[in-house]
Amino acid sequence: MAHDKLYDVFVIGGGINGCGIARDAVGRGYSVFLAEMNDLASGTSSWSSKLIHGGFRYLEYYEFRLVREALSEREVLLSNAPHIIWPLRFVLPHHKEMRPAWLLRLGLFLYDHIGTRKLLPGTKTVDLKTSPVGKPLKPLFSKGFEYSDCWVNDARLVVLNARDAADRGADIRTRTEVVGAERKDGVWEVTIADRATSAREVVHARLIVNAGGPWVDRILSGVIGRNDAHNVRLVQGSHIVVPKLHGHDRAYIFQNGDGRIIFALPYEEDFTLIGTTDRDYTGDPKNVKITDGEIDYLCAAASEYFEKPVERSTIVWTYSGVRPLYDDGASAAQEATRDYVLKADPDEGAALLNIFGGKITTYRKLAESMLELIEARLGKKSAPWTHRAALPGGDFPAGDFEGEVARLHADYAFLEAMQARRYVRQYGTKARLLLGRASSMADLGEDFGYGLYTAEIDYLMAHEWAMEAADVLWRRTKRGLRLEPAQVDALEAYMAQKRAA
Repeated sequence: MAHDKLYDVFVIGGGINGCGIARDAVGRGYSVFLAEMNDLASGTSSWSSKLIHGGFRYLEYYEFRLVREALSEREVLLSNAPHIIWPLRFVLPHHKEMRPAWLLRLGLFLYDHIGTRKLLPGTKTVDLKTSPVGKPLKPLFSKGFEYSDCWVNDARLVVLNARDAADRGADIRTRTEVVGAERKDGVWEVTIADRATSAREVVHARLIVNAGGPWVDRILSGVIGRNDAHNVRLVQGSHIVVPKLHGHDRAYIFQNGDGRIIFALPYEEDFTLIGTTDRDYTGDPKNVKITDGEIDYLCAAASEYFEKPVERSTIVWTYSGVRPLYDDGASAAQEATRDYVLKADPDEGAALLNIFGGKITTYRKLAESMLELIEARLGKKSAPWTHRAALPGGDFPAGDFEGEVARLHADYAFLEAMQARRYVRQYGTKARLLLGRASSMADLGEDFGYGLYTAEIDYLMAHEWAMEAADVLWRRTKRGLRLEPAQVDALEAYMAQKRAA
């Protein structure tokens, strides 16, 4: 089957970069088709450290442009998505055997001043002997620094970009693989296959954006026919999740003896997230799993600082992802640039634009840079617009999260306080669309566990492309941390029945 329509832009990949570009492009008046072979955010974009941050440690590698751009983006994104992004204070204990205190202070001074910062508080020195943030740490740590960055629900950021793109007219297809693409008469003829039915379609487009993330080189070789494609360096990053290690709302950033850093972050109310590792990866990105060595590394690195050791037996969940860094020839994985590189294919005819690298924090700026390349080839339609455009559900002031929770609770008084809070954290003002005319908990349907009701599942299937239990449990929500296998099976059965209906 072939589409009669000629699209301006065909995006391969439904991660943060692909969805961000689709949203920006359709908002400027281009027609857009996006194909993702699995679920949205099922690759690198949902396996991050969940931070919107400037990248304090990138200063050591003189990545000043990247850090400046990322620092300025923190507040743009916080203003546009205050439901899924919120400020987080980081505690950096001074370790006498690591970087000297003056160097940390200099780095944090730069961090406070080289980007735009109006909403977030600056750095301060902390006495770890007297402050509550020092209590979980070993007594040998007496001095530290506290600075600001932001937390993000990474997979929801991707989905909300896709939702906004679709609302503006983009055609978003998940579980749809691009199996071939060739230039014919000045346009691309793209063959796509439905992963469930194997049915094939042909889509015509004037330009392709290859946002395949870790698969970007494979798309160039397997789909486009470029046998010499080698642009990305795959770096594995793994995380462990353990029961909550402290009672306050701060995060920690720890220096390690190997020059790397790790984070210990408050996670999903009851847990602490520890990561990440940096090791080169050569296998298929879909098979990436945490190694025993990485588990040992993270446990040891955290135990260097926490009074109570972090032990393997306490781990409740692990995850691992592959970061597709641009291969700049750096000797160590942690030194490879985190900056993004956009490259146009040199062939004549319909344009092919490739993305290498990138990070969640700079996805919106990457999209704007990509739109400049698209405009150069297809002609300019309208000006950049995403800088002040709220993502779906984010249309309330950045400092008014508690106010939004109170407003939702006032409208749906039957909700428990924690439930109202979670709905605003995930859906913002769109929680009202999910809840509809419900006037009691019974109106929300069956509870699959920990407050995951039928009404939410139906909403996620209808509005957010959720098709399987894993989409709901690990990407749209993080209820997978809490549900028992029997509850997961019941959810899977319900969603299968709903898909078949």
